[in-house]
Amino acid sequence: MQIVTIDIGGTHARFALAEVADGRVVSLGEPMTMKTAEHASFQTAWEAYGETLDGAVPNAVAIAIAGPVGGEVIKFTNNPWIIRPALIREKLKVESFALVNDFEAVGHAVAQADPAHFTHLCGPDQPLGATGTISIVGPGTGLGVAHLLRTEHGYHVQPTEGGHIDFAPLDTIEDAILARLRTRYRRVSVERVVSGPGLVDIYETLAAIEGRAFQPVDDKALWMLGTSGDDSLAAAAVDRFCLALGSVAGDIALAQGGFAGVVIAGGLGLRIKETLLRSGFAERFCAKGRFEGLMAGLPVKLITHPQPGLFGAAAAYARQHL
Repeated sequence: MQIVTIDIGGTHARFALAEVADGRVVSLGEPMTMKTAEHASFQTAWEAYGETLDGAVPNAVAIAIAGPVGGEVIKFTNNPWIIRPALIREKLKVESFALVNDFEAVGHAVAQADPAHFTHLCGPDQPLGATGTISIVGPGTGLGVAHLLRTEHGYHVQPTEGGHIDFAPLDTIEDAILARLRTRYRRVSVERVVSGPGLVDIYETLAAIEGRAFQPVDDKALWMLGTSGDDSLAAAAVDRFCLALGSVAGDIALAQGGFAGVVIAGGLGLRIKETLLRSGFAERFCAKGRFEGLMAGLPVKLITHPQPGLFGAAAAYARQHL
């Protein structure tokens, strides 16, 4: 059957048609991206998308949302839209729907994506396990964490709040990063460091260590400077980010029992793929004392699917309804 699949973030909402059958995604159409600021509500954006389909709008929808999906009213952090789940059928004129957290959708994408949509990062160059637990870590605006349990009978995706565990520094530079962040936060979670915005604090800490003056710069500009080689201090900050990501991904795998493999997800991971491969990510991932041998035996992948949110939302719908 055909459905509409939607991935809603703070800045953009993406819409696409998907074909689903037997609990899986058969195909995903070309996405259409809208700026949330240019639409008064989710419903008006839905109607605008429907106009592009010449009125042939499927009567089923899958929606991935960047935020919690429970409660009577879903409010977005970075845009004024709201969604009332009880009214979705009436407002969108659909018969069925699936509503999932965006990182839960990523978990479904990991479960169903073709092996060609994964790039090897470190560990043995072998497929993710057909059974067992796969840990999923996704740096972006925050740090998404989930795990995927595969059995001979199917799979289950469990979203978590693992991005909010305590940040554990491993050397004096990370001690300095933690000290800087503690001036603003009573408790420092890993997503304060291992996220897009976290790069700014890493950069400013490195500048302070060297006694350099610096002008305030946003994280997007820093990522460009750090990966282009145009700024050595920004490059050092990106390298330090990769080290911290390796440490956190290894911790998550140990905590979750992610011994069928680990997947790095999110647009940020994809953007710095080449840097990750050259960095100390792999060494830090394995640096777990008595479990170093175990960690070195885990395949670590980067998901490269161009639209994991849309694909994963459609997969969640297929699992729930077909």
